[in-house]
Amino acid sequence: MNNRSGIETKKKIVDAAREIFSSKGYAAANMREIAQAAGTSVGGVYLYFKNKEELYKSLISEKRSSLSSMIETSSAQARTAAEALSAFVKLNLDYAVKHKEFILLHIREHGFAFGLEEKKRFFRQQVNHLEKIIKKGILSGEFRECNSRDLSKIIVGSLRGIIISIALDEGGSVSPGTLCTFFLNSLLKEEISV
Repeated sequence: MNNRSGIETKKKIVDAAREIFSSKGYAAANMREIAQAAGTSVGGVYLYFKNKEELYKSLISEKRSSLSSMIETSSAQARTAAEALSAFVKLNLDYAVKHKEFILLHIREHGFAFGLEEKKRFFRQQVNHLEKIIKKGILSGEFRECNSRDLSKIIVGSLRGIIISIALDEGGSVSPGTLCTFFLNSLLKEEISV
């Protein structure tokens, strides 16, 4: 098997797993169904993933990496720190709405402790990214002086809570604009209105 073929096969397996986990749930899904949906053998799935849990964690990791990449790109393209912060909030909320069923499945079947180390790493990554945005805004004079680390933790923690409420509550979506205004009013030298 050449490298390109291997990458394509792995992608088919991950895509199939996403569909199976989302429709049947983690507990009811099995590697045979995933292999069949991916158009490969069960042994082929085990070439890439040692078990169902590893495959599931890989899927979660892929989603987090995708979100992180989108955030990095939008921050690099933002003209101001306020734009970068707004994009950070909007991308997180949009991602939660788009992947609501998967988030709900994860909460329902695994609770909050599953993959705890990966969750902590992702939280730190988001806090670090946001802290850079806030420091940039302070240095440019756009944002007022503040403890950028603490405020980054508050914003990321708030987003986590809102993302959970989006998954659990049918009407739980919060307007990205309203949330950005709320966060920006704690940072900008002059308050803005909704």
